[in-house]
Amino acid sequence: MNKAPSLARLEIFCLRYRLETPLETVFGELASRPALLIRLEDAEGAEGWGEIWCNFPPHGAEYRANLASSVLRPALAAVDTGSPSATFGVVRERLHSLALQSGEGGPADQIASGADIALHDLAARRAGVPVSTLLGGNPRTLNCYASGIDGRQAPRMISESRNCGYRAFKIRVGFDRESDVQILENCSGWLEAGETLAIDANQNWTCADVLKLKDRLNDAPLLWIEEPLRADRPIEEWSRVAEHLAHPIAAGENMRSDKEFDRALSGRVFGVIQPDVCKWGGVSGCLDIARRSIAAGKRYCPHFLGCGLGLVASAHLLSAAGGDGLLEVDANDNGLREAFAGTLLPLRNGLAFTPKGPGLGVLPDRDAIRQFQQLHFEIRLN
Repeated sequence: MNKAPSLARLEIFCLRYRLETPLETVFGELASRPALLIRLEDAEGAEGWGEIWCNFPPHGAEYRANLASSVLRPALAAVDTGSPSATFGVVRERLHSLALQSGEGGPADQIASGADIALHDLAARRAGVPVSTLLGGNPRTLNCYASGIDGRQAPRMISESRNCGYRAFKIRVGFDRESDVQILENCSGWLEAGETLAIDANQNWTCADVLKLKDRLNDAPLLWIEEPLRADRPIEEWSRVAEHLAHPIAAGENMRSDKEFDRALSGRVFGVIQPDVCKWGGVSGCLDIARRSIAAGKRYCPHFLGCGLGLVASAHLLSAAGGDGLLEVDANDNGLREAFAGTLLPLRNGLAFTPKGPGLGVLPDRDAIRQFQQLHFEIRLN
């Protein structure tokens, strides 16, 4: 068997889309939407693209871009581009000591994840097949939901999302108790026949908060309740919350290790598992979690709230994993989503169609990149 070509070049692009109206979250305001893309090129000129998570803090994208420019060259040295999943283990191991030394395991995991997406895109493009096919599945039709809807503006934002083709929605709560109570009391009136709703507390409730809200939560027509507690709360608190809730608990975007996912999959606390392909695990790790989730009787719904490229990668993962999970699509203004999502968007009757072209099926346009570009690094790898 011929050895796959070695990597020859790495490019890193830090992008920003300026918002006319800042986006308010429980973590603070965002004046712009960031994205961090990487491009890998092999010795024969084939390319692969990936995305590194960089939503927070506000200037985290620029920091991660600089960090990636210094650590990815040694991390990718002499890796086997013909075996992306094996290479992912090598890259994670090479970054592990740095993560321990700096105390920054999150950025290290995110950089490894973006590289893993790019390596899968590269391998699939060389094979002439979609990433989902490379992973043992095939592109397919996906049910989607509109995410990031501010619960205090839910009637307007749900109506706008409905007009864009969505039939499922997720609203953000956790800003304050008064608005949370009002949202839960009113949410059933915002839906039309056949529509569904989930809520996301963004880790901003306590166990006591959930127990006080449990009657309203249980009366509401909810698909799931996402991150009602901080991700690092003891499993006993999560278990207590689960005992009092009638709807599945969703979590995973802020789980940081194989051990945390093992715990989530082995118990009955979590009904919906949501790893983020750009934040932890890349394609390699998230596909394993997805298949194990489905085998354990849980629902795999990939978390995603970034650029269009990572959204497409999430679609390929969901296509390959199978199951009845929904694809998360941010409903807020973000030109980086539309610019790099290719044919995945717009929706039709709440459905998206995973691109069928080679690799991710999306090749970022250089003109679009220049429009949003803040930083650019180009690094030789051989």
